Amino acid sequence: MTGKPDQNQAKAGRIIISVDAMGGDAGPAVVVAGIAISAEKNPDIGFILHGPSEQLTSLVAKKRALKGRVEIRDARDVVTMEDKPSQVMRNGKGTSMWSALEAVKNGEAAGAVSCGNTGALMALSMLRLRKLPGVNRPAIAILWPSLNPQGFNVMLDVGADVKADAEDLLQYALMGTSYVRNSMDLARPRVGLLNVGTEEHKGRAELKEAYGLIAGNAAQANYEFVGFVEGSDIPGDAVDLIVTDGFTGNVAIKTGEGTARVMRTALREAFEYSFLSKIAAVLAMTSLKRLSKRMDPRRVNGGVFLGLNGTVVKSHGGADATGVSAAVKLAFRLAQHGFAEKLAARVASAGAHTQDNTAAREMRTATEKD
Repeated sequence: MTGKPDQNQAKAGRIIISVDAMGGDAGPAVVVAGIAISAEKNPDIGFILHGPSEQLTSLVAKKRALKGRVEIRDARDVVTMEDKPSQVMRNGKGTSMWSALEAVKNGEAAGAVSCGNTGALMALSMLRLRKLPGVNRPAIAILWPSLNPQGFNVMLDVGADVKADAEDLLQYALMGTSYVRNSMDLARPRVGLLNVGTEEHKGRAELKEAYGLIAGNAAQANYEFVGFVEGSDIPGDAVDLIVTDGFTGNVAIKTGEGTARVMRTALREAFEYSFLSKIAAVLAMTSLKRLSKRMDPRRVNGGVFLGLNGTVVKSHGGADATGVSAAVKLAFRLAQHGFAEKLAARVASAGAHTQDNTAAREMRTATEKD
């Protein structure tokens, strides 16, 4: 299972996902268990697994579902959560993360999945895969549980870059709508721009400028722009895609994670408060399980890096096997839909459209001056 590419996978017509086995908090055993779950559920998926070969060979051999489905690439070094992105860019060539991205760059895999250091993964992704032409700042898009029929909203950026000007926010809207179409099968997504209020006069100057740009591109890009939205709309049903800068988005998701933990703890304490409340918990067990499954963050584990020449999915560092499997499923689904190619075409088309609009404005301005 080491060395040459697995010809059996190619002959089987499987979609190959490149997986960094060493990035998670719980180590490679959890990652291998996660890809085994994916292999059991999906016969059309294969893997290139990156890390110390002797360790991974032993782990993979214990999973019957992975027989003939995994090629192991030996990578001795590991990117830790403490490593700075700048250091990884200079010295990361021998790491499992670098190796996982290299398989995507070389066309051997349709996408990469890593549970590792987010900053380092983004830095290496931009170094090895490069940004799409016309993209200034890549973004991280995540699924957020919502009241919509599809059960989730998409939000970006959630931490790839803390800054974003009006043009960046427009690109996020365009890339995000492409992601929504391919991950949720929504032909005409509803897009909202996150702000401190819904009124058009509110917010910073770049938000007001982005409002005009996103609204102006709605018809050409085939999405519905609903205008400014507030934090309460993130889990609501007013939009399918929430656009914001990385600083605001990251604060929002961390706040949401913390609130969810408080609610779980409070609910458990309430049902354990007395004998009668324990009986009530037993009677409500079916409903509680349904609610728990719907709100389980492991089901939506995986932030997608948008704006690169290739698909990269960032799994949560503390993900268990179920979470890793969810991230792999997302990478597979995007590859199945040809998402990377569609996104590149969308960005190129939007860039040409924006240039045409800019040229037209400049011509009008020059004419008015004459």
